[in-house]
Amino acid sequence: MRDTRVSCEFMNFIDAVQACFAKYTNFKGCASRSEFWWWFVFTLIVTAALRALSYNLAAIFSFATFLPSIAVTARRLHDVDRSGWWQLLYFFPVIGWMVLIFFCVEPTQPNRYIHET
Repeated sequence: MRDTRVSCEFMNFIDAVQACFAKYTNFKGCASRSEFWWWFVFTLIVTAALRALSYNLAAIFSFATFLPSIAVTARRLHDVDRSGWWQLLYFFPVIGWMVLIFFCVEPTQPNRYIHET
């Protein structure tokens, strides 16, 4: 029988941003809600601030955070026992986005990805 213990650790803003940059190519394992949402807030604020200065700077930042964003979203989906492939719902405007937001706000679930590193 598979061990499906729940690992739900809270991260503060700085730790979450550092973890996302450190695990930018890690699509295995899980990301807590706090890790995912602090990363989302970080990218949203920095992109908005850079866009006020220069669209080119905002574009460079967006490209630099593209892969870490996909990785943390995959890990967040794993934390609610869903495959990272659910991110393909981004290609279905509005309905797909609402489903992904719903998945990402769900609390941590017992899952099969907990022991991936």
